[in-house]
Amino acid sequence: MLFQSYKTLSEYGTKRLIGEFSGAFADLGTFLPIAIAVLTLHLLDPSGLFVGFGLFALAVALIYRRPIPVQPMKAVAAIVIADNLTAGTIAATGLILGATVLLLTVTGLVTFIGRKIPHTVLSGIQLGVGLILAWAGAKLIIQDPLTGLAAMLLLLLLLPTRLKPFAAILVIVAASIWSIASLPDPLPEITIGLHLPHWVSIDWSDAWIATESILLPQLALTLTNAMIVTAVIAGRLFADQERTITPSRLGMSTGILNLLLAPLGAFPMCHGAGGLVVQHRFGARTGIAPAIFGATCLAIGLLLGPNALQLLLLIPLAAVGALLVYAGLDLAKSRELTQGSWEEMAVIIITGLVCLLLNVALGLLVGIVAEYLRRRWGKQPSLNI
Repeated sequence: MLFQSYKTLSEYGTKRLIGEFSGAFADLGTFLPIAIAVLTLHLLDPSGLFVGFGLFALAVALIYRRPIPVQPMKAVAAIVIADNLTAGTIAATGLILGATVLLLTVTGLVTFIGRKIPHTVLSGIQLGVGLILAWAGAKLIIQDPLTGLAAMLLLLLLLPTRLKPFAAILVIVAASIWSIASLPDPLPEITIGLHLPHWVSIDWSDAWIATESILLPQLALTLTNAMIVTAVIAGRLFADQERTITPSRLGMSTGILNLLLAPLGAFPMCHGAGGLVVQHRFGARTGIAPAIFGATCLAIGLLLGPNALQLLLLIPLAAVGALLVYAGLDLAKSRELTQGSWEEMAVIIITGLVCLLLNVALGLLVGIVAEYLRRRWGKQPSLNI
């Protein structure tokens, strides 16, 4: 059984278990908009999408026993939605990215890169990822300012109280109830049945589009944000997991699970540093959080199928944005940013701004160059990269 390796409910504590529930659903800011867009455009079968996320998250819960997030690949989503690509191309993308990540992991390239990144650059990436989260949340709030600001106010009121472990889930539930109460029409009828994923056929044209248009942009983000940066932040949040949650292991799980799930109609998935921070900030500490998220996705995919989109639309994205803004600003703060020398702080700020304004992969490269120049000007030993 999935939870046999964990403490019993009485030993674990109701309060901490609620924290796992709260954290499990705190990281919806990336998942919801992409899932809604993909399903609205009829690019994927809802059962395949949700079953894919469910199985991926359940596997992650068993492998890592920590709240390692499962997120849709962002560059893939941007290209797929913009070009209205087919389910076959999406499946081919998952297979090709899975195989490529697995190859780079097995050859040791990912581990080599991870070991060579200076601490100032890692702090800069932490700053950048935090700002990216906060900006993404702000954009969601702007779409519905009343709901977003009300959700932020409720969140800030809950955090100093004993209800802090419940904060994220209470904000989402309250916003959803408000959204339902504001609907001009009755709730749409949602029927329950058994909806199994369908095998997706792939041809050479799908593979060519995936390789030509999607592989490199997404690969850069996956290697940096989903593997290297996620492993670093996990090591800071869970000091006992530095040898367990590594770029190499994250690469293995990303590669193998995408290879297995892509033919079932799953959307290409990876891990994410921002998602880890959000889940941890709102109470997730163990693999129970991804297990809860995975079981929920699996149930939605199997039981609701085509009706899944109607359920997602009841959750206000502006409320999710409030969670992202708070967690992002919390992540952006680091000891190195406030207590380092001015030269170190300059490297951190430059790296963070490039991550925010361009992307994490370029932020990593610019940060390494900035750190090299800092050490050279300071007559310190040059970086061995």
